[in-house]
Amino acid sequence: MRGRTLASSVTALALAGTAGCGGSPGAAPRPTPSAKEIRLVAYDGCDALLDGLRRATADRVGPYGLGGVPGLVPLEGDTALRKGPQAAQPGAPGAAPPPGTPEHSTTNSHEPGADEPDLVKTDGRRIVTVTGGELRVIDPATRKVAHTMDLPGAGGAFRGGDAQLLLSGDRALVTTEQPTMLPMERRPVPGPGGFDDLPTPPAAPTTRLTLVDLSAAPKVVGTMTTDAAYVDARQTGSTVRVVMRSTPRIEFPGGTGGKGEKHAAEANRAAVLKAPLDAWLPSFRTDDGGGGHAATYRSPCDQVSRPSSYGGSSLLSVLTFDLAKGLGDPKAIAVAADGTTVYGNGRSLYVTGTPPTPYRWNAPQRVPEPRTDVYKFDVAGTGRPRYVAAGSVKGFLLNQYSLSELDGNLRLATTTSRIDARERTSESAVYVLGQHGGRLDEIGRVGGLGKGERIYSVRFLGTTAYVVTFRQVDPLYTVDLKDPRRPRIGGELKITGYSAYLHPLADGRLLGVGRDADASGRTLGLQVSLFDVSGARPRKVASYRLADASSQAEFEPHAFLYWPPSGLTVIPVMNPGGGTSEALVLKVGGTSITKAGAVRHPDTERFGNGVRRSLIVGTTLWTFSDDGARATDAATLKDAAWLPFR
Repeated sequence: MRGRTLASSVTALALAGTAGCGGSPGAAPRPTPSAKEIRLVAYDGCDALLDGLRRATADRVGPYGLGGVPGLVPLEGDTALRKGPQAAQPGAPGAAPPPGTPEHSTTNSHEPGADEPDLVKTDGRRIVTVTGGELRVIDPATRKVAHTMDLPGAGGAFRGGDAQLLLSGDRALVTTEQPTMLPMERRPVPGPGGFDDLPTPPAAPTTRLTLVDLSAAPKVVGTMTTDAAYVDARQTGSTVRVVMRSTPRIEFPGGTGGKGEKHAAEANRAAVLKAPLDAWLPSFRTDDGGGGHAATYRSPCDQVSRPSSYGGSSLLSVLTFDLAKGLGDPKAIAVAADGTTVYGNGRSLYVTGTPPTPYRWNAPQRVPEPRTDVYKFDVAGTGRPRYVAAGSVKGFLLNQYSLSELDGNLRLATTTSRIDARERTSESAVYVLGQHGGRLDEIGRVGGLGKGERIYSVRFLGTTAYVVTFRQVDPLYTVDLKDPRRPRIGGELKITGYSAYLHPLADGRLLGVGRDADASGRTLGLQVSLFDVSGARPRKVASYRLADASSQAEFEPHAFLYWPPSGLTVIPVMNPGGGTSEALVLKVGGTSITKAGAVRHPDTERFGNGVRRSLIVGTTLWTFSDDGARATDAATLKDAAWLPFR
């Protein structure tokens, strides 16, 4: 594969459009890296890009294509935990709200400078929600649905999945996805012994972005459709960065067809080596929403790079939009690599993924030791992002809360080997990566956390990391990162159960949402725990338990609401038996957690259709389900209004 290492010169930056320099060349010696270092390599034009993509894909393809399973077009990656968010704080992100805007909560996002997409948004003046293929605007003052609009393309497969939205002034950006696996027409493969039951890759777009003007009745002012899969997005001001992932769209003749795996794999490799560049580069088709001006964009060849140690068969694309200006050229840049987890803070955007595994038909397909590759983008401005550095660490991440940037250094928490029930060889570690030119190099590491266990939650707060591991008991570790080159374990608390989400409170307290468990590790139900982490060792000072229950907030922090002025804490709860879902309302004090009540919606006996989100506007607690929104007095929990969506 041909490529060139990005230099630190202005010329190289202009050609690649992705690299940058940083770090401290004269810094003290670094520790010996525990994983292979990688850096950025740019392709020398479209011919080198096509050659590299073909070779990387041919090296990975098997008898049934890239997925290893006949009949499926894979879109890999864990999406259940790819997001995770600092919880809701008073006031909206970005510019100051207009005078008279009531105090309100915001989306529970990881970093205050990078808002995250969610099902519901508010700026205090309006509430915007998307469900069932419809966008609704709620007036919190009158407690009525002011407007309802059908989202374009929201029928069929688009209606089946959750939409997400971002809000900026009078504009909302809605992201809608098709399912990752689609029913597909089947085609015969000519020739004797052909595998006649293989799918044709879907031709329809998999992702749609819809820009809606909310200044009056909602109106679509722009759309973008693409055959790439949505990974995640971050918003700073009116600028939105959208991360997409695409796999090559190649029809594989494959299947064994009675001739064996070697023959099928060779046929698939031959198809890969004939595929055009457009099979890899996703297209981004935009229009003005009214059938007017339309255009199609792709990443320019000089805006595509790869890790130095390998080339991927997938492409990660980062798109940029200014919602105030509309959906024009997305200024796409791409990396020939895989990625599923996104972390951003408004200045930097990180995407992490797992390096590919080559396919060898005549050798056992061994599972490699888990490793996480990290790609850093500079997104401090409003224009095209710059791909500035790459690095790699051993182990796998839980979610975006496993990453945090401070003073230019990236901190990561990983589980460094697989869970083995017989040998219990797993353990976890916290790494510190510093940027040196185009590399993210390890400058500090502390390991040995939770031997025989895996990470269940992480929270970085300033120069301290809080890491929860679990197998039978829950060690809550504090990791001192004041000296990023010499991190150390500061304290440890062992209790039964675990916290799957950690939320910072004032005065050195930490709130955890997870599960209670007995001494053998058997889970018993929901547990909300309050920890005092102000001293050298963490202490558990209060807890609330609900037997046999669970909460969506354990794996989706957007479902968690904490309101600092009153200590009001709201989480959706699935009650015993799985048939009823409600919003559990707790009051968190200095050393106490008490139940204030619960908010239920009509028709919540239908499985999977309970309360999913909550927010505060003024003195009203709003809760949302697929069936509607309920307004409740935040102080008394008395019902104020029910707004049905169906």
